[in-house]
Amino acid sequence: MNANLDKKPKGVLQIMRAFTAAAALGLVLFAGGQSDAQETAPAPAVVEAPVVAAEAPPVEVAEAVVEEAAAEPTLDTGDTAWMLTSTLLVLAMIIPGLALFYGGLARSKNMLSVLMQVSTVAVVGMLAWALWGYSLTFTEGAFNDFLGGTEKLFLAGVTPDSLTGTMPEYVFISFQMTFAAITAALAVGGFAERVKFFPILIFAILWPLLSYYPIAHMVWSGGFLAGQGALDFAGGTVVHINAGVAGLVGAIFVGHRLGYKKEPLPPHSLVMTYLGAGLLWVGWFGFNAGSAVAANGVAGLAMINTFLATAAAGLAWIVTEWVTKGKPSMLGLASGIVAGLVAITPAAGFVGPVGAIILGLVASPVCVLFCSGIKRALNYDDSLDVFGIHGIAGIIGAIGTGIFVAPSLGGVGIDDYSMVGQVTTQAVAVGVSIVWCAVATAIVFLILKVIGLRVSKDAEQEGLDIAAHGETAYHS
Repeated sequence: MNANLDKKPKGVLQIMRAFTAAAALGLVLFAGGQSDAQETAPAPAVVEAPVVAAEAPPVEVAEAVVEEAAAEPTLDTGDTAWMLTSTLLVLAMIIPGLALFYGGLARSKNMLSVLMQVSTVAVVGMLAWALWGYSLTFTEGAFNDFLGGTEKLFLAGVTPDSLTGTMPEYVFISFQMTFAAITAALAVGGFAERVKFFPILIFAILWPLLSYYPIAHMVWSGGFLAGQGALDFAGGTVVHINAGVAGLVGAIFVGHRLGYKKEPLPPHSLVMTYLGAGLLWVGWFGFNAGSAVAANGVAGLAMINTFLATAAAGLAWIVTEWVTKGKPSMLGLASGIVAGLVAITPAAGFVGPVGAIILGLVASPVCVLFCSGIKRALNYDDSLDVFGIHGIAGIIGAIGTGIFVAPSLGGVGIDDYSMVGQVTTQAVAVGVSIVWCAVATAIVFLILKVIGLRVSKDAEQEGLDIAAHGETAYHS
């Protein structure tokens, strides 16, 4: 471009340089001050001044200014539309998806109590996220390795014009809000059918504060685990290991349900559980493909992986039952679907489709083992197998991400990749998440025990629908 300009007469060259500089300056002023345009008084008449060549910056400088102005974040309506859709899909995972999945697994006398607990924990979690959770997760704080700061408490400074990447910040806040809401709601399944309603409300406030926000910050917002290079595309550590460990610790603190190991405690409605599993699968596309935070090829990769890992895990679970118990069950298929969804979550945008299938095939048999033999051997009553499915499949998916991200295995690859090194990093992230969550959850349940945690024997025998809420799900 400069070579062509040098062939022009000197006066023309000066005018063009001055015009380029003025245009670049105008672009910058327009980008920075357009919000005040309506309040600005009418401009005075322009008085032409002679062009002074010595005051005009070189063309290269003008071009650099233009490039800098163009690099400012801009709204992408396609990305925004996809993220709005993804946010609603994740909401459908919780209400009614997770609520129906868990409700069907409970006994009929506790159906409404499970719906209430899952839904109430979610709505309290949404409010807490807006008031303090978002700031503590996605801003920088004094202890930034482990927790964010207070800069955006009560969403201070966020406006409709604020952008996160190519979307409005409010959309990003809403999307991440659904993650916080579902994680605490997932944990409820570990101690369902025997806990008072008031402690559930306190759990919904305290547990994310001590466990979810710190782990989410450590993994997704430049904290300790992000600095170590841990990979977690959509929440293997942040959501599923976190929720699974919380459910397990809560189950241990609360103790067994009445009749555990002495009488059958079967699901009361596998139809409800099946409907819930289907809604979870559909909503999970918002969870996984939405975590690309753009409508792009990464979202497409996460989508196909969410199909394939889930299908493989559903098939693997019923085959495992068929071989070990003689018959494949509907409960097994629904459980396998969820196990596959969990296993692919940390890996969704990092691994190839074949890697996703392998993760699904591996996750289900291991989850079957934990949901039956190991749970009974260790004598803990994880009511709805939160740890057995979410915790275990989350661990498999998180560590498996370190393996199948390898380009040689169909993954997208990362800088300076070493399989041993990345698997070690993933294992460290898993270990830190387990220990942090276990300690945080124990603190919460020690507080809840002081408040009064477990319902009376009479209330548990009658069922929490009547005892806690004065209503019943079914009328004969």
